[in-house]
Amino acid sequence: MTTEIALDSGLIEGREDEKKLKYYTASQWELVLWRFRRHKVAMAGALVLAAMLVSGIFAGFFAPYTVTQRDSDYVYGPPQMPTFWDSHGVSLQPFIHGLTTKRDPVTLRKIATVDPDTRKYVGFFVKGEPYEILGLVGWDVHLFGVDGGMVHLFGTDEFGRDVFSRTLYASATSLSIGILGVLVAFVLALIIGGIAGYFGGWIDYVIQRITEVIRVVPIIPLYMGLAAAFPREWSNTEVYFAMMLVFGLVGWPTLSRRIRSHLLSQRTEDYVLAARLAGATPFRIITKHLLPSFTSYIIVDLVISFPYMILSETALSFIGLGLRPPSVSWGILLQDAQNVRAIEQAPWLFIPALFVVVAVLSFTVLGDGLRDAADPYTVSD
Repeated sequence: MTTEIALDSGLIEGREDEKKLKYYTASQWELVLWRFRRHKVAMAGALVLAAMLVSGIFAGFFAPYTVTQRDSDYVYGPPQMPTFWDSHGVSLQPFIHGLTTKRDPVTLRKIATVDPDTRKYVGFFVKGEPYEILGLVGWDVHLFGVDGGMVHLFGTDEFGRDVFSRTLYASATSLSIGILGVLVAFVLALIIGGIAGYFGGWIDYVIQRITEVIRVVPIIPLYMGLAAAFPREWSNTEVYFAMMLVFGLVGWPTLSRRIRSHLLSQRTEDYVLAARLAGATPFRIITKHLLPSFTSYIIVDLVISFPYMILSETALSFIGLGLRPPSVSWGILLQDAQNVRAIEQAPWLFIPALFVVVAVLSFTVLGDGLRDAADPYTVSD
């Protein structure tokens, strides 16, 4: 009995020693990944954002219809939720009830009413309207659909277009503008902040004055002025890249000043002097020695910048100064919900606003988790 206890104790101690050895010999990014995995809320935020991004990129597959496909018999129709049972019994395959259409005797508008005696079964991997995957490969298979009709999980708008499909396509547009805008701002912040912080002197003085001017420029009024100057013949693609560039060109000052402050405080440290004496170039010193010690702050600022970019695009498109139909983004979809009729008759048109809220909250908790994971002073279990 004593021998068995001693063997168990030896195994436990061996595992603990192996765990400690693995921890102390791990690289910086392995430590960041281990810490991040323990942050459950941040992991949930990352999964939500990944689901939004994947569903947006492959919206043609996940969405049952295209952004312009209409259901003329179901205008301003409420959401249809598939079910497995009704008054006629239980089904192993999900279904929705059929519709009967009649005209209102006063307004002459078509009114769709649910027919409880008719079932339309939902199928998976069904053929429908053709689309292109990543704009390269043509395909016509959709994740789900119904035979002999249409299914609308989020209802329809005033033209009978499927809100669910349009929301998925809009996710790709809004998130991509945010991502590209942040990347442009990130590159500019690294270059400008790195030069100002490393060299200092009159170079730093000039850069800081320029930074202060750009920092006080409000992005939405600025874009409103620029939008008025955009040529009317510009396509939506050109407007899309113009928005991305504007967001990036005015979004770098905050991160740039943080990088500059860190480099000013670190450029006289012994490891920087040693790198200079060893013949390292300023570019190598900044990228290989100074910036890695500032990783946690850069990551947090980068991730937190995404919500501001997304909200800016949504606000501009909502008021008609951003992308224009037939393109779709969260802001364009919310244009349909800015009148009293929509609020009264079609509250489901506000569903894209929930996607904006969820995306912003997910980026916030993801930034908190990455900050804690990248902090070298975080105490590990």
